[in-house]
Amino acid sequence: MESCKPSSLFRDLKARELNGFRVRKRPYIDTLSSDSSDFGAGVVSIEHNGAVNPPLAVSFCKSNRNSHFLAVSDEDGYVSLYDTRRKLPSFTSCRENAAGDRICDWVAHSNAIFDICWIKDDSLLLTASGDQSVKLWDAERRECLNVLMGHTGSVKSLCSHPSSPDLIVSGSRDGSFALWDLRCNPSSKNKHGEPFLIPTAVVEGAHASAQVKRLRKRKAASMSITSVLYLKDEISIASAGAVDSVVKFWDTRNLKTLITETRPHPEQSTKKDGSFHGISCLSQDANGMFLSASCMDSRIYLYNVLQLDKGPVRTFPGSRIESFYVKSAISPDAVHILGGSTDGNAYIWQVNKPQVGPITLNGHDGEVTAVDWCQSEVGKIATSSDDFTVRIWNFQKCGGSSPRSPSSIRRRVTAIPNMEGRKLFMDEDPMVITKAACSSGPSEESCIKYSSPERIKMPEIRTPESIKKLSFGSLLKEGSEMEKTPEAALRSPSSVLNPPSSLKRRTIRDYFVAAS
Repeated sequence: MESCKPSSLFRDLKARELNGFRVRKRPYIDTLSSDSSDFGAGVVSIEHNGAVNPPLAVSFCKSNRNSHFLAVSDEDGYVSLYDTRRKLPSFTSCRENAAGDRICDWVAHSNAIFDICWIKDDSLLLTASGDQSVKLWDAERRECLNVLMGHTGSVKSLCSHPSSPDLIVSGSRDGSFALWDLRCNPSSKNKHGEPFLIPTAVVEGAHASAQVKRLRKRKAASMSITSVLYLKDEISIASAGAVDSVVKFWDTRNLKTLITETRPHPEQSTKKDGSFHGISCLSQDANGMFLSASCMDSRIYLYNVLQLDKGPVRTFPGSRIESFYVKSAISPDAVHILGGSTDGNAYIWQVNKPQVGPITLNGHDGEVTAVDWCQSEVGKIATSSDDFTVRIWNFQKCGGSSPRSPSSIRRRVTAIPNMEGRKLFMDEDPMVITKAACSSGPSEESCIKYSSPERIKMPEIRTPESIKKLSFGSLLKEGSEMEKTPEAALRSPSSVLNPPSSLKRRTIRDYFVAAS
């Protein structure tokens, strides 16, 4: 059932690591690379014991020194770990050695795993499953440390507290979201001998409208909580559901009432003919200033969390979101949004240029579902699909600024044969990366110029000039002796969510609760 390599493999990877890594404040999209041999881009087939499984969730490790490790969960309850710095195969050969491409895999649940979440410097992994439970895993030993039990429906979403990873929020198809504290003593053991916890708080029917409550027997599925987020103010939680396009915000100190809520068209909040499109996914940038919501009307809405009463500040059309499995994610620097699509493509939008068509990543043969940004390796992303594969794409800077045009950046695009003679890349037009972009080598190179994307003004985040990078296993053994990653800087006073000194509480409630 398990095909995991010895833990010494993690230590062996250390020899191939760079001695340092500079975290640069620049756009996450720099160069479109179609040469998987040069930049490590490639395809992995999600296959176990000869049977392929559709992947449901992907997550890069969160610490800078381990961000190249990728966890993938699938419909059969497996978790697989990959090193994305390895030379991964092309689409045509990815099934030839599917097991060899993995670091390891194990059966985490007896049902589908809909979401995964790294915590505590990537030493622990949380898995949310259709078996109505959340499990906490020691990622190196593949040992279940705790089971979070209390939901009565599939657990669809997970998120950890930004500074206290022992605090977890989960959202379920039963219409509730629950809060958990991993520091609590286990209540007992389940039938498999695993210790389990019960939630510290539960909010039931968080997104059940009055209409849905009257029709609960016929529309139970529409009560589902599809996404939950702990916001960077460390107090508030955002939630979204399948019933409508409303995003709700809660104060964990008083869950009986909402802080506020927002929707794509605030003026329709009191109209009976308002939109009832559900939301498939929420995501936030590294500072917590912006929140994106993938809506079933095939649009992605971007909200400023300090101006929620004004509705979305940007709207991004162009993809097809026809199932709740299609997700999106805003880049950590809030410059781009990456989204899946039912049409088999992934799309990347420039946040400050919503009127410009998205970049199209054309390579999958099925609905593109979960997506993720690598936190510290600039330009690396992962996309998963119903074609039973996960693709790792690389966008890396290959050139400097043009001396004749300081406002533009010279970029090299490694072309492929079937693109020859076609003018695919223009300043005004969206870019398209074809299926061969992850599966074949180059035949020619072409250079293009286009304006650097206009960036949203973000608070400056100071990071060390270099950070020693270690393999995943080495981190687990030596993490206590290593220099801390700069993630703590995201919680510094430079964060946009820290209110002025005149305010005593640093929570978004201060921005939305009217003085009484």
